[in-house]
Amino acid sequence: MEMESETKQSKFKRICVFCGSSQGKKRSYQDAAIELGRELVTRNIDLVYGGGSIGLMGLVSQAVHNGGRHVIGVIPKTLMPRELTGETIGEVKAVADMHQRKAEMAKHSDAFIALPGGYGTLEELLEVITWAQLGIHDKSVGLLNVDGYYNSLLSFMDKAVEEGFISPSARQIIVSAPTAKELVRKLEVIALEEKDRWNLEGSN
Repeated sequence: MEMESETKQSKFKRICVFCGSSQGKKRSYQDAAIELGRELVTRNIDLVYGGGSIGLMGLVSQAVHNGGRHVIGVIPKTLMPRELTGETIGEVKAVADMHQRKAEMAKHSDAFIALPGGYGTLEELLEVITWAQLGIHDKSVGLLNVDGYYNSLLSFMDKAVEEGFISPSARQIIVSAPTAKELVRKLEVIALEEKDRWNLEGSN
C-alpha cells in the first residue's frame, strides 16, 4: 500500500537517464540499470534517454518499455548507425548534434539521473548541474552511485567546496544514493535551494 501511495503522489512524469553505451565490467552496473527501469515503471514514470539500444542505455530503456511505460530516445543522426542495433523501442527523436540532444532531453524531463558511464555521461551530468546552479532549471539531479562508482567524483565536489570553487548550496544540487529505489525517493522530496543561485531570467 505504501508503494501504491508513492506512485500516485509522484511529481515526475518523465525522468531523463544518462548512462553508458557500454555495459561495464561489473554485473552490478547492468543490474542497476534494469532496477532503475523497473523503479520508474513502479512509479508510473516515463523515460527520456540518449536513444541507444546498446550498453546500459539499452538495458534501462528495455526495462521501462517492458513495463509498459513510454520511452523517448533522443539521438544525433550521426550516432544512429553505431548506437542503434536491431529493433528500436518507444519513440525515437533524431536530432542534428549532441547539443540539440541535451536540450531535447532536458526539455522533455522533470528530473535527471546518471547511471555509471564514461565521458559522455559525465558531460551530460555536469551540464545539467551547471544549468541548475545558474537558475536555468529547478529540476532534481540524481547520481546512482552503484558500488561506489562515483565516490571519487563526489569527493572531488567536496574538495571543490573546501577550496572555495563550489558553494555549499551548489554542492547540494546533486543527490546520490546506492540504489534506484532510494535515489528516486530522494529526488521526490528534494527542493533545489534558491540561495546562492543565479536566476538568469530574473536578472534580465
